[in-house]
Amino acid sequence: MEQEKKVILLAGPTASGKSKLALQLAENLNGEIINADSMQVYNEIFILTSRPTLQDTNIVKHHLYGFNSVKQKFSTGHWLKMVINKMKEQWNQDRIPILVGGTGLYFKALTNGLVKIPDIPNDLRTEIRELHKKIGQKKFYSKLIKLDPLVKKFLLASDSQRSMRAYEVKKLTNKSLFVFMKKTKSNFDNKIFKKLFINIPRELLHKKIDKRVEKMFAEGVVAEVKNFLKMKVNKELSSNKIIGIKEIKDYIDGKITLIKTKELIKLKTRQYAKRQFTWARGHMRSWEMIYAPNSNDLFKQAINKIS
Repeated sequence: MEQEKKVILLAGPTASGKSKLALQLAENLNGEIINADSMQVYNEIFILTSRPTLQDTNIVKHHLYGFNSVKQKFSTGHWLKMVINKMKEQWNQDRIPILVGGTGLYFKALTNGLVKIPDIPNDLRTEIRELHKKIGQKKFYSKLIKLDPLVKKFLLASDSQRSMRAYEVKKLTNKSLFVFMKKTKSNFDNKIFKKLFINIPRELLHKKIDKRVEKMFAEGVVAEVKNFLKMKVNKELSSNKIIGIKEIKDYIDGKITLIKTKELIKLKTRQYAKRQFTWARGHMRSWEMIYAPNSNDLFKQAINKIS
């Protein structure tokens, strides 16, 4: 009899211990690890994004890590296509795919489907971005509501990225972005997903974040960012948004001290973790929340939830 298909989704805030748990699960369940973190796809940034170590990748096969250049655009749509192929490959080999990462949008695209919207022509996109820059988010949002009244129900007035997205979709298709979203369906039966979120206590997470940042500097993150800056990456690309790049650039330029640089990266990482918890509360209500201070107990909890 063919083994029941399943895929383990393992999420949690940054520095919560996802990679360690994923390794334990992969070793015990004949699984392989697939990246679900939008910043760990970049090839040239290893330390700053806390990509799995060579030691980890020797123990268990890892996929979709560090394959995309920081100079190249990479979208949720690209990831979804690649991840579905990887999952099917692993099922064909009777392995269990274990998707690990902190990018909520990736998991949502897989479990709920990705909105299918026609490509926006570059000239329209540029025109809308220039309008936004000229009049500012407040006036832009008012204009958007007149154009697409549905926006009021779904979008925060402060969300500039999604405001521009909603505006360009309505302009091009004459349909609301939220009508497209309603029609979206997943490629899979939801029963195959075993969804786990590491719900680590905040104080402990903050200590782990501080420790991780110190470790990055000990491992040579400044040299890594120097190399990144030499590449002169287009400012519009997401790789510029990796936490630490701006702060380390300011340190290299002599604008701030090393102590201040570390402090800022720790703070920004804590803020990012807070956003990941907020996302989980809103979009991951059906996920199993797990936590134990001891990694073996956490592993046992995970196994219980999966079986």
